[in-house]
Amino acid sequence: MNNFQKSKACYRSLKKYKYQLVEEFVYDTGISGFDIDQPFIKLNNEGVLTVSKNYAWDGASGPTIDTKNSMRASLVHDALYQLMRERLLSQDQVKPADQLFEKMLRNDGMSAIRARIWYLGLRLANGMAAKPGTQKPPKIICVPKD
Repeated sequence: MNNFQKSKACYRSLKKYKYQLVEEFVYDTGISGFDIDQPFIKLNNEGVLTVSKNYAWDGASGPTIDTKNSMRASLVHDALYQLMRERLLSQDQVKPADQLFEKMLRNDGMSAIRARIWYLGLRLANGMAAKPGTQKPPKIICVPKD
């Protein structure tokens, strides 16, 4: 048996994610002063966020319905919150991330009332989903087992 036949494949289930980028996405967040370079998310000192092709996210959370005018905002918001959960972006960026979310919703055509309700829901949660340890680590499955 050669080394290739002995190698194992490890993967994780993506049950909670609904969407996956099919091309790179770049957006100027205005959240500057950070230099983060992760495999799927980059945020440069000038505030430009780059989310790589194949990044997966779950859309808007809570009692909401994903619509075309919420997709970019949910992508950016999820990426920023992920950086905070990973302690790469400081927790004091929760409110700016939430404000950016509302701004993006409005820029993409969501009504002012609906965007404000979504924003207030985020503020009520007070960044709970951005805190480290709030998401269970993914279950890693390897075949064949060691």
